[in-house]
This record gives sequence, C-alpha cells and structure tokens, in this order.
Amino acid sequence: MSKRDYYEILGVSKNATEQEIKSAYRRLAVRHHPDKNPGDAEAEEMFKEAAEAYSVLSDTEQRARYDRFGHAGVSGAAAGANWGAAGFGGIEDILGDLFGFGDVFGGRAGSSRRSAAQRGSDLRYDLEMTLEEAAAGMTAQLRIPRLETCDLCKGAGTAKGTQPETCSICNGSGQVRFQQGFFSVARTCGTCRGMGRIIKMPCGECRGAGRVEREKSMEVKIPAGVETGSRLRIAGEGESGTGGGPAGDLYVVIHVKEHELFERQGNNLYASVPITFAQAALGDEVTVPTLGEPQQLKIPAGTQTGTVFRLKNSGMPVLGGRGRGDLFVSVTVVTPTSLSREQRRLLEQLSEVEDRDLEDKGLMDKVRDIFG
Repeated sequence: MSKRDYYEILGVSKNATEQEIKSAYRRLAVRHHPDKNPGDAEAEEMFKEAAEAYSVLSDTEQRARYDRFGHAGVSGAAAGANWGAAGFGGIEDILGDLFGFGDVFGGRAGSSRRSAAQRGSDLRYDLEMTLEEAAAGMTAQLRIPRLETCDLCKGAGTAKGTQPETCSICNGSGQVRFQQGFFSVARTCGTCRGMGRIIKMPCGECRGAGRVEREKSMEVKIPAGVETGSRLRIAGEGESGTGGGPAGDLYVVIHVKEHELFERQGNNLYASVPITFAQAALGDEVTVPTLGEPQQLKIPAGTQTGTVFRLKNSGMPVLGGRGRGDLFVSVTVVTPTSLSREQRRLLEQLSEVEDRDLEDKGLMDKVRDIFG
C-alpha cells in the first residue's frame, strides 16, 4: 500500500511555512488524539500518520530530501525508530501544550515533578479615591487578606518532629505512567499532586497546607497625579510562597471617582462656568473654582456661549514628573427665567434700542441698493 503525500496529510501546500505546518499538525493532533477517540482505530491511524508527516516536514534537512526524492528519501527516518532525530522533540512539545502531558513517549522521566519551592500568588487591591486625593496624593490604609507562612510548622505542613513520606504511587517522581495507544504517557500523580511526597502527620495549625489565612494592615503612599487604571506594585506583599519559595507581589489598582465640577482628560481638567447676559455683553471678572485656590478669570466684552478660556498649570499634576496640566473653562451665557420689574423695564428699553438699530440698518441698506 503506497503512502499518502505528507503535505496532503497535513492539508498544506509544498510552500507552507514552518509555522503553517506546525499549526496544521496541532489541529489534526487535537481532532484524532486517542484520548478523544477511545477504541477508534481509524482515528489512531490518522494520528500516527499526521505525527509521521510532521516529524519529516518539521525538520529542514528531511523536508529537503522528501521534496527531492519523496518517501524513499526519508523512509528510514520516518519509520518510527529514529523520530527523535527527525524533530521528535517538537512533537513532544506540541502534545505537551495540547494535552498537559509531562512526559510523552517516555522521553523525560520524572521531569514534571513539582519543585518544592513555589512562588506565592500575586494579589490585587482596588482602591477608590476622589479627584482631590488623586491630585494631592495620599497615604492609604489597606487591609489585605492573604495566605502567610504558618508560624507553627514554618511552612513545612508537618506536625512537629515528623517528616513527609515518599509517595508510594509514583515512588517520589510526581508522575504516573501508562500506555496510551502506541506510545507511553506520564501524567501528574493524583495522590501527591506532583510533589512526590505525602504528609501523613499534618500540622495542627495549617492542616498540612504550610500557610494560613491572615489579614495584613499596611500603609501605602499614593503619588499625586494617579488616574483610573494606574497600578502600584508593592514587591513581596502578595501571598507567601510554599516550600521556601518567595512571596508574590501586591498590585494596588486605582479608581478615581467622577467629579461634580471637573472632567479629566489626561493631565488636563475641563469645567463649565455660567455667566449673565450683562457679563457676556459688557465684560467682567468672575471667580473660577480649581482643585486648589479659586482663580479670577477675565471675561472680555462680547463673549459668546461656548467660548473656552485656558488657565495654565491649574490641572492635574504630572505623575512621577514635574509640572501640571491646564484647566479649560467653557462659559455659558444663562438666560434668566424670572425678572424683577426693574430688570424687565431695562430689558424692554434695550429691546427698543435694538429694534431701532435694526430698522435703521435696514433703511440704509435700501438706500445703498438704490444709489449703488
């Protein structure tokens, strides 16, 4: 029976890149793996076929010989005994990624046993603050629940005067091996969970875990200029490690509340200030709120609604640097909703003057039209 073309098996062209070949093999390995198709001889055969094709095409020299001479050029290497020389490590890595095998085809006995020392987990603390606090900086009082090394057993997890025993299931390797289809597979031992040892006499304080849950109180300095999404890393303040491993880190994530007056964009602030019709028409000086002391803003005569004024260095401080952003003030001319008798009388006089001006302007326009 003649063999199928390796490119055809993987479903790629002869010009396929190394990554395309690897991706094609991964897809076929997932689809036809014996674990997903127990007792399916056809799926197992297709899995073997794909593995053989990948072992040849993933190796530059063998692929070149195959392209030139076909199956005859690689018949020895692809037969199965010499797959290790044909990029077999690549197959092992792919299967390990896909199915979590610590050792495939018996290549790395005992290599997946967990290290006794494990780094502690990182922790996250979400801190909410006002815009004023973000502008000035602050010292926050935090209470962090976390796992810390047990004081009684010093993290060993065993009762005083006792030692862990070697796991009888995996003989201390942290793995158990079994036959799967045409190859041997090693998986993490479920009895010792890959540690290779079992605690028969656990510590009475931590019950064998080596860590206990406690709440840590600490002060954290928040620099001026932080914004929502800013993260502060505090090294070594996460959960304690196991087996003498280092502690994780604590990440403080900032959330700045919305402000009733100011809108923030980067280091700049934006605000809206109402002014009267008289202030807009005649000009005036108004008091503008800032995150610090209020400032005076000069409104020129004839100012229109929506005019924006810039107050330099009145925005947010630059995080970790010097200087501040700016404050941009947009003015809104407010129309009064209720008038006193005096206000109404004056506005009516103004209206009469404006009407005469418009009539005079219209008359002059007609005169110009007639006489050119």
